Amino acid sequence: MQTIAHGAHDARAVEARAPNPSTPAHRASRAFSGAFILIVAAAAAAAAWAAGRFQLYAPGSDLGYYLGLAGSLMMLLLLAYPLRKRIAFLRRAGELRIWFRLHMILGIGGPMLVMFHSTLQVRSLNAAIALYSMLLVAGSGIVGRFIYTKIHNGLYGRQASLQERVERLGGAAGAVRARLRFSEDIERRLAAFEAYAAGATRPGMIGARRFLAVAWRARWLRRRTLREIHRVLASAARERRWTREEVRARLGVAQRMLDDYLDALKDVAQFSVYERLFSLWHVLHVPFVYMLVICAIVHVVAVHMY
Repeated sequence: MQTIAHGAHDARAVEARAPNPSTPAHRASRAFSGAFILIVAAAAAAAAWAAGRFQLYAPGSDLGYYLGLAGSLMMLLLLAYPLRKRIAFLRRAGELRIWFRLHMILGIGGPMLVMFHSTLQVRSLNAAIALYSMLLVAGSGIVGRFIYTKIHNGLYGRQASLQERVERLGGAAGAVRARLRFSEDIERRLAAFEAYAAGATRPGMIGARRFLAVAWRARWLRRRTLREIHRVLASAARERRWTREEVRARLGVAQRMLDDYLDALKDVAQFSVYERLFSLWHVLHVPFVYMLVICAIVHVVAVHMY
């Protein structure tokens, strides 16, 4: 029981290491979280469909035209970010993270305006190609954003290294073993999960299967371990007459340490695979962006000519 008896001190230490939810970086990451983007995209698609279904305006009306024009210009500006990285004189034009942030805003706002312009209805071949190209690029961007955060320190941070992830895992594992050594079952399960997760870094089908299963196994292990911690704390509380607040503080410390350890273990197990996926995604996404720009230009020219 002694290993989890110093809850208040450990709680302060854990909270000191935790990210501050009020910082601009944390708020920006939360604003562009995958769930938030998907919810906004689904709401925008539903609103665009409703606009066409109830004939609130037509794509060729003044409102529809200017929505399409604004969305097209925003997507054209998507090229600014890759050009910023490749053209020498642009590399001194502001911080790359600011350009990346602008790239994400344009990549979300542009397709939304185009959806409202089209009301998700296509009446010509060139309009269909332009719309589907846009949806392809937008979907690719959402997937890329998810993979990006797996190998970078935050949404706008620098790219991390596997060594950093391993060092974080070492610290988290040491804290967990020091504080949760009261249960042989917990130690055995954690050690077995470490061995299982290590297989996710192997090439071939074994590594791919374990890569997909690591997150599920981590959730299952977390539930079982927390149940065991609850049991131990309940017994200790009765023996030492802890108050409810004391029990809650010690449980919070153990839970945060366990979560930190499991997150670090998943990061190490999946890091190399996410690196390869991000490289492959980048090879595909950049041509998609150029294809979208070409399709949008052809669409605009065709609309004005015919």
